[in-house]
Amino acid sequence: MAVIDIGSNSARIVVYRLEGGVSTQILASSRGSLKLVRELDATHRLSDEAVARAFEALQDFRAIALGAGAERVFTLATAAVRDAENGPDFIARVKERLGLEVRILSGEEEARYGFLGAVGGLPIEHGVLFDVGGGSMQVTHFLQRRLVTAVSLPLGSLRLSDAFLKSDPPAAGEVRRLVEHAQRLLEKAGVGPLESGERVVGTGGTIRNLAKVDRHGRGYPVTRLHGYVLPRKRLKDVVELVTSKKTKKRAEIPGLNDDRGDSIVGGGLAIRTLLDLLSAEEVCVSGQGVREGLARSLMSEDLLPVAEVRRSSLRALCGRFVGWDPVSAERRAAIAEQLLGALELSPDPDVREGLFLGAFALDVGRSVDFFNRHEHVADIVLATDLLGFTHRGAALLSAVLRAAGDEDAEPRSYAPLVTGRDEDAVHRAGALLALADDLEERCPRGTKVALDCRVLKDEVVVKAPALAGWRPRTLGRRFERAFGRRLTVSRD
Repeated sequence: MAVIDIGSNSARIVVYRLEGGVSTQILASSRGSLKLVRELDATHRLSDEAVARAFEALQDFRAIALGAGAERVFTLATAAVRDAENGPDFIARVKERLGLEVRILSGEEEARYGFLGAVGGLPIEHGVLFDVGGGSMQVTHFLQRRLVTAVSLPLGSLRLSDAFLKSDPPAAGEVRRLVEHAQRLLEKAGVGPLESGERVVGTGGTIRNLAKVDRHGRGYPVTRLHGYVLPRKRLKDVVELVTSKKTKKRAEIPGLNDDRGDSIVGGGLAIRTLLDLLSAEEVCVSGQGVREGLARSLMSEDLLPVAEVRRSSLRALCGRFVGWDPVSAERRAAIAEQLLGALELSPDPDVREGLFLGAFALDVGRSVDFFNRHEHVADIVLATDLLGFTHRGAALLSAVLRAAGDEDAEPRSYAPLVTGRDEDAVHRAGALLALADDLEERCPRGTKVALDCRVLKDEVVVKAPALAGWRPRTLGRRFERAFGRRLTVSRD
């Protein structure tokens, strides 16, 4: 399916393949700068030039949808078209000339799809979601992964920048008036301090660009933005940086998109004001939003529990690789679970899950290269938008996979997400994953693997009736270094 999103600042198409009830695989994507809200706010109508830009982008998007083999095309429009006096005429012309049915989302629908997309793929239960576009800001309160209230406010990044920031760079008085305006609207909408246990999620191009600028300035092991946590203090520093520079100079800031220079300040100041009112210490950035929410709504409008999201997302990723075998994956994960249970270890929950999910995903690496399979799959899980994972959880999963293939791998290379305190737990999990893989591949296909594990004073004895044969080789010595006990494996 293809989703075309005609926004107030930009338009985008993404072609998805729906996977497993929770995940989407991107097959094609493109973006175009429209700046529709700029002319709309001046005239209340979409100008001929704005309409021409939109048609040029939509014609290109339609070609991309056809080229990718999309079976269904959904075309959405948000604040600018919604507010334009000639919006209905624009929609009629799009249908006549391009055959695209444009659906104008109400503010409430935009918030609902934004919630499904942004929160559905994050490990967060309660809190506030904001979505800042070019023309509006949606603020949504959710509890137990269910939407409670939503409001749409005219606090879009381009709309605010054009209305208040006339100087270049903005004068202090202009910034103050913009902030006071945003504060009035947010307070009137009932925005106040977070309750205990609530978190803030942010989506949309403005917050993603601010997060990219912040991430670029620090050593960070995860390349994706989805799940990136941006502290309020550092967000304020980035907003101050972009506010202090002239528009042309902002393009030189590492991480900032070229066409965001004229809108990033207004959106950034609105987000800063919102976080102040919420008394939020940080914001978790979502790489997904309205487009993904629409796609997800076709499967279900109920968000899955976080643990199920993680497993479904990982299974969908694994299913893309011909070398991954679900039977072997399930069997290897069961062996790892039995070994960990017998040793009565209680590692960090993220390390524990990293072991099980790493056992499940290991064969992904075989699709690239058998001998370097651990390294390849470790890189893949970090580079992919796995849903339901914190960045620390994804980093620990990658670290365990890498440690399984290389006893000398340095978990601290994933700093600041993984530290020296995690080193022993990661190496033990890596040793168990290597052992589980070794045992699984020596059991005939089609047999269930049940282990009898006994932990003695100086020895761990593992009996696996389904085992065709096993010799310790270097793995036995590695196990002894990790756990301080000899390893004996037999069939009876």
